[in-house]
Amino acid sequence: MINKIDIDTKTFVRFWLVILGFVVAAMLLWRAQTGLMIVGISLFLALALNQPVAMISKKLPGRSRVAAAAVAYALVILFLGAVVFLVIPPIVQQTAQFVQRIPEVVESTTSQWTSLGTFINEYNLQPQLDSALASIQSAAGSWAGDFGQNIIVGLNSFFAFIAASILVLVLTFLMLIEGPAWMNRLWRLYGDKEKVKSHRRIAGRMYTVVSGYVNGQMIVSSTGALFAGLIVFILSFIFPEVPSSLALPTAAVTFLFSLIPMFGATIGGVTVAVLLALNNIPAAIIYIVFFVIYQQVENNFISPRVQSKRIDLSALMVLAAVTIGLYMFGVVGGIIAIPIAGCIRVLVDEYLDQRRDKQEQEKPKVILAQKVAKKAK
Repeated sequence: MINKIDIDTKTFVRFWLVILGFVVAAMLLWRAQTGLMIVGISLFLALALNQPVAMISKKLPGRSRVAAAAVAYALVILFLGAVVFLVIPPIVQQTAQFVQRIPEVVESTTSQWTSLGTFINEYNLQPQLDSALASIQSAAGSWAGDFGQNIIVGLNSFFAFIAASILVLVLTFLMLIEGPAWMNRLWRLYGDKEKVKSHRRIAGRMYTVVSGYVNGQMIVSSTGALFAGLIVFILSFIFPEVPSSLALPTAAVTFLFSLIPMFGATIGGVTVAVLLALNNIPAAIIYIVFFVIYQQVENNFISPRVQSKRIDLSALMVLAAVTIGLYMFGVVGGIIAIPIAGCIRVLVDEYLDQRRDKQEQEKPKVILAQKVAKKAK
């Protein structure tokens, strides 16, 4: 026998209004995702730099946050300049050496091409080769036809990226300067002191999550840079063509790019592999094998364990958060997914704690009501 559930019209309307509200909110968030990402990245950077800026401001005359933020920006620029100074000269040197070796490469390629021609004629592979070349020519023609449009789209994307980067830097600077004042204004709007205390505690825990994530990312990047520099230093002993001076730029490149979650380490690994290939192909192949193995270890063991301790999330939750962030909002989503998941964890914990406290407070009343009911019977 099927039990019939009666739902009144008011409940039915409320249910569908809630569903409609969620759909409209999701659509608005999707339409405004670029702006929200810019603001979100700026807020993330401001939270990450807030502690260094606060420490610098305490040591400056007048404790000016404007001067402290400017000093923090200057230190970041100096750090990036030092990285460029360590990276660019070796790249130029390796490129110059490769240019000097071009005649040898051309001669080797010519001899190999002659052997390849003999192989093609011997096994009658010319028709297959002609077909492959025709396909390549067709694809190249199609790409050349869209070349102008691709250039325009690429330029638009490049200038949009530059504009977004400048906007992020400006917003971050303003948040660092005006953030504490706005937070104080917000707390003054509260009439209930208990709520102020509770919300301050929640905000403090969320700040700890974000700063812990940044520190964890620094640890992971430093570990990867150390191993990358060490493997290149070892390769310089195995292959005389690889200079030992390439180890330090390798560590700098790996550290800088590894600060960008998900895809940054891959860019750094490819850059180092190209530098090694300019000197010795087997060395580059060995480094690629090392890089692939190390990335598996880092992504599945080192990074989840470090981040889980810093932001109080399990390794499974870290991997799940990054996956969801990547599929929903792309690369930027992957970058900010972990601290957002940590902040959500803080909110859920606070809600459960408050609910548990409320139940504990109401428990004596429930027991008393039960005793009264028994006496009445």
